[in-house]
Amino acid sequence: MSRPFKHPVTGVYYFRKAVPDDLREAIGKREVKVSLKTKHPTEARSAYAKVAAEVANHWKVLRSKPEPLTHKQIIALAGLAYADLVAVAGDEPNTPTMWEHVLRLHREAAAAGKLEQWVGPVVDQVLMRAGVKADDRSRARLIEAVDRALTQAAEYLKRLAEGDYRPDPNANRFPEWSAPQPAVAAEEPSGSKGSITGLLEDWWNERKATDLAPATYESYRATIRRFVRFIGHDDLARVTADDVLAYKDKRLQEVNPRTGKPVSAKTVKDSDLSGLKSVFNWAVTNRRMISNPAANITIKIGKKPKLRSRGLSDDEATSLLRAAWHLKQSGERMQTYQAKRWVPWLCAYTGARVGEMAQLRKQDVRQEGDHWVIKITPEAGRVKNKEARDVVLHQHIVDLGFPEFVGAAPAGHLFLKPAADGDVRGPWRGLKNRVTEFVRTVVTDPNVQPNHGWRHRFKTVAREVGIPHDVMDAIVGHEPGTVGADYGEFSPVAQARAMALFPRYDIGLA
Repeated sequence: MSRPFKHPVTGVYYFRKAVPDDLREAIGKREVKVSLKTKHPTEARSAYAKVAAEVANHWKVLRSKPEPLTHKQIIALAGLAYADLVAVAGDEPNTPTMWEHVLRLHREAAAAGKLEQWVGPVVDQVLMRAGVKADDRSRARLIEAVDRALTQAAEYLKRLAEGDYRPDPNANRFPEWSAPQPAVAAEEPSGSKGSITGLLEDWWNERKATDLAPATYESYRATIRRFVRFIGHDDLARVTADDVLAYKDKRLQEVNPRTGKPVSAKTVKDSDLSGLKSVFNWAVTNRRMISNPAANITIKIGKKPKLRSRGLSDDEATSLLRAAWHLKQSGERMQTYQAKRWVPWLCAYTGARVGEMAQLRKQDVRQEGDHWVIKITPEAGRVKNKEARDVVLHQHIVDLGFPEFVGAAPAGHLFLKPAADGDVRGPWRGLKNRVTEFVRTVVTDPNVQPNHGWRHRFKTVAREVGIPHDVMDAIVGHEPGTVGADYGEFSPVAQARAMALFPRYDIGLA
């Protein structure tokens, strides 16, 4: 059946689907029937799509052959088990005694060689959800990895039950799950007009010539890979609107293993659906598809309640700058340590994006007359509007010794080390994550983005002291408010005059 079935007596809607002949022995029945637990037709259609996706995935797994899993895939699957347990119990973690009991059961099961009985059902659920069937060796390794992950989750939940809500410092050890790629026929080369993954590469070959940001391609590639894994094939001609709808509903049910929280509706709308729409629309334009199966499929997102200012408060700003200035190096690369120390200060006095500061190079810092200037440029990495801009450094940054730090640094990037092939994006993302992790130890309010909060705060303070709007926009890299304001330049002298009005942050330095 292609739509919910309404019970004639109770009025409750059901999912009903005949089991294919080749699966009846494994499933043990001729029909799958699941209550959708609603009498409302709109709710029933949404619930139907979710159940249909789960059933299709179950049948796909039953038909698949057992396959080996890499170590990374095993740890990623264990991360799904970790995230599920934290998501279920994180808000109401019960008592520490209960989690001590759970941890004891884990130890006893391992000592008695009964991990299969203890965590085997969880492993089966995780494999089913991921849409894979592991071979015997991979399953045995996965059982051990899931046991370790659940033990870690239980230890974290025990701390929550004790009132310690600091983030689990080891939660980021789980990589994102990446299933084995579907096989492509040998006679169908990469970039073939018949495959979805080939379509993506053809789209990118054209779009990269228009200077589209590589980050967009990486996001769309991740979406396409997940979509192909979900529908179980790579055949462009077989993609339907129902596939996209089911994929959307499936994504909304997933949990991000890094955060332990459900994937947000905004992510599904702005990343997953946007990626599918863009690539399929290109296919229609280039006569590769008759219609776009993702067209008109969207998610209505309500406005999030605003609980506080988006800028950092006075206390948050001074606490963060104080923590950065007094930070001690502890086993990390010197460049990472220096980033944690200097990037918050640079953001505080420029309103720049954290990524713009993280990618600064030695040659991007210069002295011009009486003023020190940094150049924020796409040549160093990524700039949102793809336009370079010069920003005068506040005298406080100069007095703290930033020019001396730059002068002593080797040539190249100040805070990151490019990969062996010269790639900057990977190290850049990693560095931003490290800086964010440090900042979050100081600014813990989840209702503010601490790095981006500097941009809001910079403009707030600049307005308070009377810095002209057009100068503010030029410094932070915002588009000018009028066409006339786009004429001419804001020289170091003009910026320095404005920055002299910007007050110093007092963190109690002698």
